Amino acid sequence: MNLLGDALAWLSSPDRVTGSHPLPEAVLVHLAYTFAAVAIAALIAVPAGWAIGHTGRGREVAVGLSGAARAIPSFGLILLLVLLLGVTRKPEAAMVAFVLMAIPPILAGAYAGLEVIDRRTIDAGRAQGMTQWQVLWRIEAPLGLPLLVAGIRSGVLQVVATVTLAAYVNLGGLGYDIIQGIALRRFEQVLGGAIAVAALALLLDGGFALLQRAATPPHLRGRAGERGGRERPGVPVSA
Repeated sequence: MNLLGDALAWLSSPDRVTGSHPLPEAVLVHLAYTFAAVAIAALIAVPAGWAIGHTGRGREVAVGLSGAARAIPSFGLILLLVLLLGVTRKPEAAMVAFVLMAIPPILAGAYAGLEVIDRRTIDAGRAQGMTQWQVLWRIEAPLGLPLLVAGIRSGVLQVVATVTLAAYVNLGGLGYDIIQGIALRRFEQVLGGAIAVAALALLLDGGFALLQRAATPPHLRGRAGERGGRERPGVPVSA
């Protein structure tokens, strides 16, 4: 209990705002890496996932690649890319690692969102003379949006956790205080940094939970609540 109190006191110390490594700046760096990586991953994964969900082709390959990517240790991937790209390109190496961590859940959410749509709805659109692009943009994309947001939500949480490891290669963020605290054996700083990361993850998760609810049609929200998110094929449950 004393350690928790010391950690909270460390977090509330004026040095966290005016010191050499202020907490607000660390949060902004953490968020910048997170959202940049997720945005790049979405540009890659969403079109690929929609193509898989729309055509029904390549799902096995996508599932296999996603599973393999999730099995890669984040820390090991960051260090490997730093060694391959060179120590002068640490930010680029870390960003590649973050993007690779974000792609699997976003890809899964994109194609799963289209796969769960009732085929009768799509057939009805085609019967009205809709083209393939119109079916995708007017029927499949809107109806698949909730699971896509769920995939992005999982990707954001994955990257938030991974960005913490960026401090090992001197890229800052909230992980800096944790790494420094371990080196200095200041365990209240380690716990305080961990609390800051957890609080940021919870805030982001709550924000995306609201976005996911807003993306769900009103007549489906009760059904989604009963499932509790457990029936999302291929999409990790993040809450």
